[in-house]
Amino acid sequence: MNDNPYQNDRGNKDRSITKDGGGANKDTVTYRTGGSSAASGEPFLIGDAMTGGYGKGPDILHSCTIAAEKGEIAVIVGPNGAGKSTAMKAVFGMLNVNEGAVRLDGEDITHLSPQERVVKGMGFVPQVANIFTSMTVEENLEMGAFIRRDDFSDTMAQVYDLFPILKDKRNQPAGELSGGQRQQVAVGRALMTQPKVLMLDEPTAGVSPIVMDELFDRIIEVARTGIPILMVEQNARQALEIADKAYVLVQGRNAHTGTGKELLADDDVRRSFLGG
Repeated sequence: MNDNPYQNDRGNKDRSITKDGGGANKDTVTYRTGGSSAASGEPFLIGDAMTGGYGKGPDILHSCTIAAEKGEIAVIVGPNGAGKSTAMKAVFGMLNVNEGAVRLDGEDITHLSPQERVVKGMGFVPQVANIFTSMTVEENLEMGAFIRRDDFSDTMAQVYDLFPILKDKRNQPAGELSGGQRQQVAVGRALMTQPKVLMLDEPTAGVSPIVMDELFDRIIEVARTGIPILMVEQNARQALEIADKAYVLVQGRNAHTGTGKELLADDDVRRSFLGG
């Protein structure tokens, strides 16, 4: 018997809110999903053989590769200190990549700043300090649209559809929300940029199991629109259950790579990282 609650509830089944080829009607909110990197034969987003670290310090990543395709949830798991968040920050341009490259939709963005990568279509949600606590929920979402020059009211309505509680609390200071609600604000603000790819650094850290399941459900919904999702997650077993692709890092190196199902069934992964 398969006890995976997300079985048959995955994949890019509903592209109605995507911009390119999604079949959206005129009243449907759209997220940009970019062109296709199929011609280059590589994933839509890839941090390819990355070696690097912070400033002039020692390398933390060692020929580490992580990638995500359109409509795919790719998760990074591993023990504490494995370099999981470091790998994501390298993809986002927050540390030096001394060897290797980062490419988005076939374009080399290795030397772009994080701000420039946001303009290119990267949405990043850090683990902590990811909301403006003194601002209202709606003001936080509006801040997410700072690079937009068009009318973003439709996108905000879509975020409220995805996270209904935020609409109810839109005039409340975000600092008064629960941990799970704050994470929804952070994800919603990233979506306001109309990202081509969404990166989440431990989105369920510090939340209850019920809230974790709800957040994973919403992440699945976003992936269905065609947006690639790259996620670092401490709740490894639950993350692997929803993962199309998964990476286990150990000391900044790729230790295991496969689908979430494959890694859940791998005896070595289960014994070393999932508690048997």
